[in-house]
Amino acid sequence: MDRAKRSIIIGIEAIAAAYSLYHMWVAFAGPPAPFVLRSLHVGVAMALAFLMISINGKKSEFPSLSGVLLSLAALAAAGYPIVMQDYLYDRFIYVDPLIQTDWIFGVLIIVLILEATRRLIGPALPIVAIAFMIYGFFFAKITPEVVMEQVFITTEGIYGIPVAVSATYMVLFIIFGSLVDRMGIGSLFMDFAVALTGRSAGGPAKVAVVTSGLFGTVSGSAVANVMTTGTFTIPLMKGIGYRPAFAGAVEAVASTGGQIMPPIMGAAAFVMAEFLGVSYLTVASYAIIPAVLYYVAVFASVHFEARRLGIQGLPEDQIPNMWIVLRERGHLFLPLVVIIGVLLYGYSAAYAALCGVLSVIPTALLRKSTRHYVTLKTTYEAMVNAARNTLPIALACACAGIVVGVVDITGLGLSFANLVIGAAQEQLIFALLLTMVAGIILGMGMPTTPAYIVQVALLVPALVKLGVAVEAAHLFVFYFAILSAITPPVAMAVYAANAISKADIWNSSWAAVKLGLAGYIVPFMFVFGPALLMKGSVMDILTTFVTAVIGAICLAAALSGYFYRMASIVERLVLFVAAVVLINPGIITDAAGISLVIFVLSIQYLRRKKTEVFSDKGW
Repeated sequence: MDRAKRSIIIGIEAIAAAYSLYHMWVAFAGPPAPFVLRSLHVGVAMALAFLMISINGKKSEFPSLSGVLLSLAALAAAGYPIVMQDYLYDRFIYVDPLIQTDWIFGVLIIVLILEATRRLIGPALPIVAIAFMIYGFFFAKITPEVVMEQVFITTEGIYGIPVAVSATYMVLFIIFGSLVDRMGIGSLFMDFAVALTGRSAGGPAKVAVVTSGLFGTVSGSAVANVMTTGTFTIPLMKGIGYRPAFAGAVEAVASTGGQIMPPIMGAAAFVMAEFLGVSYLTVASYAIIPAVLYYVAVFASVHFEARRLGIQGLPEDQIPNMWIVLRERGHLFLPLVVIIGVLLYGYSAAYAALCGVLSVIPTALLRKSTRHYVTLKTTYEAMVNAARNTLPIALACACAGIVVGVVDITGLGLSFANLVIGAAQEQLIFALLLTMVAGIILGMGMPTTPAYIVQVALLVPALVKLGVAVEAAHLFVFYFAILSAITPPVAMAVYAANAISKADIWNSSWAAVKLGLAGYIVPFMFVFGPALLMKGSVMDILTTFVTAVIGAICLAAALSGYFYRMASIVERLVLFVAAVVLINPGIITDAAGISLVIFVLSIQYLRRKKTEVFSDKGW
């Protein structure tokens, strides 16, 4: 590569690093006017996307001429609201006519956002945005002028809540995730998980569950999580006897769950906090029990599968000493503690994220064992990588803003809500089932954040109208926006895992659905049982939590065919019924579920087989 080309690449990387540093400065000094921050956030993201990603959606080694021209056009279009912000604030919305430059730059930025989003995350979301605009023009009979005002020159469309959250909260947590990865925290998570679970039956699968849960709560991306931790865990699982399809499914399901696991969760959780008008910590409190149930079910599933197949743990020489791991690198957990502590003190999520980012390097410098990670090169690379990881989120939020703007101006949300209520004949359970199916379909092939935003606009009003608590309605659609990543036919996390496991895609997809079944059931339960969302007395919450955990374990046993021993068909059916009634809160259901569990355990304990294939010792 000649010097001129190398200089251009260095320049693009410098812009990316500056993009990350700018958002850190905003978090420290306070945000500028909404149009300034949001336009810069979207405009520079578009420019970097055109420079870094080729027209076929692949990473570009060197920007093409068309990419350079498109990036300049993106900066010009995004700069228009900044230059004209006084005019935009002074005009009367829907009363003053649009001027010619409004049309030129409005059409330009919409086209550029659609194209940049297509390059980064595929055609699904741009197609959805185009479909909604077509609906607004030709079916709702909204004039192009009104649609353009709503989408472009107000803060109800492209520059609405999703982009505001992306520019303030999400980008900082992405920077945090990129920085901790460069400072060795990812390898700490892996060694910690191996030391914790590696010796037990099916150890590598449990390592995958623990590692992916820890790393997923930082990365907030199922696919990125799979590609990071799966390169280590999937070959390990295959090596000790798990089927390739099952190994890939374990990694996909565990990685997907990271987005529902506090303390950080996924990027969409910050959007939820903004929509609900509550703190991020409140959203995390809603999510904690359902997330624990999800991971208990997955962990129990891999354990029972290992016991059923007779799969043992890792050899002793492959397991690091827990105390050595904690003594040498345990301090790297401190940035997570900082974030949680700042949130608990009542500060904003953005400030907590900034404190977490600023604590990473001093934490790594504390010990000689991690000091070598701290260099200007690794820090610079972390800033560049953070910008790259921000691009799909920022542009997906901008593209989703087009959808939200059209939904608001056309009243489609209420119409769709009435359609769901009519189809369900005002029966809540049927409305929930329809919402689940619609949510999975809307989320197919899309990142969680835009999928959740679209569902909030279309599906949440129907649930609220039927009497569902607003926080439960939001968390319900949030779950299915996430679970679309493991649901056939478009299961992006499973596709990513399959690139490593080399298994049949359909076998892996259905194995993932089976492993993640608790994730499909729990949302229904917290709609009917608010104690699962930490609402109610301490005793109600504690009782509901304990019985639901037992229910999640029973669900895993029923699906795996193993509990205390190999389970018969009848025992599996009884365990499944026990799981459903235990996850569903209530004194009667809890008593019935516990009775069924005791019944199955008694039968298995009393039943004596002459030939016992599997040992009952271990986990």
